[in-house]
Amino acid sequence: MLMLLGTLLPTITFADVPEVATPADAPPSDAVMIFDGTTTEQLVKTDGSPCDWKIEDAALVVPGTQNANRGVWSTYHFRDAQIHLEFLQPKVDKAHGNSGLYLHGICELQIYGAKEKVEEDDLIMGAIYRINPPLVNAGRPAGEWQTYDLLFTAPRRDEEGKVVKPGKVTALLNGVLVQHETEFDEPLSQYAPMTFRVSPYTKKVNEHIRKSEAGPLYLQDHDSKVRFRNVWVRPLDDKAGWFTP
Repeated sequence: MLMLLGTLLPTITFADVPEVATPADAPPSDAVMIFDGTTTEQLVKTDGSPCDWKIEDAALVVPGTQNANRGVWSTYHFRDAQIHLEFLQPKVDKAHGNSGLYLHGICELQIYGAKEKVEEDDLIMGAIYRINPPLVNAGRPAGEWQTYDLLFTAPRRDEEGKVVKPGKVTALLNGVLVQHETEFDEPLSQYAPMTFRVSPYTKKVNEHIRKSEAGPLYLQDHDSKVRFRNVWVRPLDDKAGWFTP
């Protein structure tokens, strides 16, 4: 037992804490793989049809045709979670390496050419688009693999699905803190997949988020052939699961 200001505290043993294996070249043992380099089975297009994006060298290749594709949803939904993904922007690209990681289809972690001149600071890589610029620009040049590591807390909602407590995002880009407990509630971007050109499938996703507070990842196609690999989620509560509309 430990003594703190005259109060006895229970001694914590290793048996009281769940054990998570952390292999050097693999995700944590309790992570759920969204894309492992071999299959797109955990992803669907905006209309709910199977993801048909190509896999090359264990990387998921964005088609780079925004009007036709727009993006893909994960079929794994989560509320609070730790999220990891790696991405690579093409060296030569008229679309500036533009893509993004949407959380629940509401807020977007920006992927944009780190060395590009931008007119708005929420276009800088590491920004949450239309919500908050990054603390620093920690992006690497196009052609190099980069990482996002996030701690995500979903907004809390009432019985009608309205936000009663904002969500929060803490994000590291290439190991550097770029967002610290940044708050959000509903989409501020007119192009957020939850509100832009909504399909019947997306409507069902939206309904599920408002009822359960759990939702998916969304990888954006913004006319750039960005590549993704090692996309995984560690749920931090018991609200996560596979979504079947």
